[in-house]
Amino acid sequence: MASNNRKVDILTLSGYHNYGNRLQNYALQEVIKNFSEEVETLILPKACVQSSGTFNKIKKVFSYPLSKTVKVATRKLNNKIRIVRYKGILDQRENKFKQFSKKYINEKHINSFDELKQIAKDTDYFVVGSDQVWNPNYIKHQEQYYFLQFVEEEKRIAYAPSFGISEIPEDVKPQYKEWLSSIPYISVREKEGAKIIKQLTGRDAPVLVDPTLLLTKDEWLKISKVHAYKPSSKYLISYFWGKIPTERKTLIKQIAKKYNLEIVSIADLKDKKTYISDPSEFIDYINSASLVLTDSYHGTIFSILMETPFFVFERIGGKSMYSRIETLLELTELSGREERDIDLNKEILNIDFSHVKGILEKERKKSFDFLSIAMKIEKSK
Repeated sequence: MASNNRKVDILTLSGYHNYGNRLQNYALQEVIKNFSEEVETLILPKACVQSSGTFNKIKKVFSYPLSKTVKVATRKLNNKIRIVRYKGILDQRENKFKQFSKKYINEKHINSFDELKQIAKDTDYFVVGSDQVWNPNYIKHQEQYYFLQFVEEEKRIAYAPSFGISEIPEDVKPQYKEWLSSIPYISVREKEGAKIIKQLTGRDAPVLVDPTLLLTKDEWLKISKVHAYKPSSKYLISYFWGKIPTERKTLIKQIAKKYNLEIVSIADLKDKKTYISDPSEFIDYINSASLVLTDSYHGTIFSILMETPFFVFERIGGKSMYSRIETLLELTELSGREERDIDLNKEILNIDFSHVKGILEKERKKSFDFLSIAMKIEKSK
C-alpha cells in the first residue's frame, strides 16, 4: 500500500513502565505508516490535568464503606512503600523504556492545550487508541483530549480504544454520549465497548483487534533483542502482575521440574536483572521460551504471535481484566490454554498454532479497511 502525503497524530495513554502500552503504541504507529508519511504520538503534559483530580479521588475513597476504605488506603500505602523500596530498579526500568520509545516511537511532547490546538491546524487526522483511553478512571480532566474535542470532527478517528469497564458511571453518561457521537469513524477493542457505544449512541461500532496483533511475528522480531542475562538453557516465563498464591507457585515449580526448565520471572521486582528488561528484550524472551505462564493480556498476545506454548491465569488482586483475555482466546480458537486446562499427566508444551495465521490475517484486513475508509484512502485499481 503506497504512502500518502498526509500527517497523522496518535493519542494514547503514555507511560514508561508497561510492555503492552509501549508495544501497542509502536504497532499502531507502524500500521498508520502505511497510510501516512508523517506519524507522531502526542504526549500530553501533566499540567493539563486539573488539580481537583486528587481531591476527587480522596473524596471518592472516603465515600466507600469503612472496610473498603481501609482496603483501598492499605493498597495505596503498600504501593508507596514499594516505590520507595525499589526506587532504583523502577528508575532503571523507566529509563530503558524511554530509550526504547526514543528509538522506535516518534513522540512529540506538547506543553499546553493551546499548542495542541495549533498542531491540529497542520494535522490531517488524529487517531485515538488503543489502550484504556476511554476509561473514566484514567482520563479525568483530560476527556477533551482523548475524545478529540480540540479538532474538527472530520479529523477524528478512534482505533480500537478500550473503556476498561463494562458500564459507564451514570454521572458521566451524558458527556460520553455527546463525545462518542462526535467521532465519525469509531471502533473499539472489546465487545463490552461496542455494547456501551450502542447503548449511549445507537451506533454499531466494529470490534477491532489490539494494534499489537496487526504486526506479524517477523515484523516484531526485527525490533527484538537478546537480554544480557537471558538463560542459555531452556526456560519458562513466569509473567504475573497479580498475586501468585502458594499453590500457583507450587504448580509453576512442578512444571519447571517436569520439563527441566529454568524459571524466568519478568515482572518480579526482586529479580532486578530481569525486571529492567525493555520491550525489545520482552519480545525475545517470549519468542525463545519453551512455555509462558501469565495473567497478562499482552503476555498472552505475544505468546500467540511468537507461537510459544502458554497458559493464561486469572489475575488475583487488582482489577480483573480476564474478559478481554477470554475474548482473545475465543477469537484465536485457543480456549484450551487456561489454568484449569493444565494436566501434568499430559503433554502441555505442544500447541497447534497453524490455524491462527489465517484468523489474524482476516482481522488485519478488517483493521486496514477501517483505517483506509477513515482516512479516505483510494484503493489502487
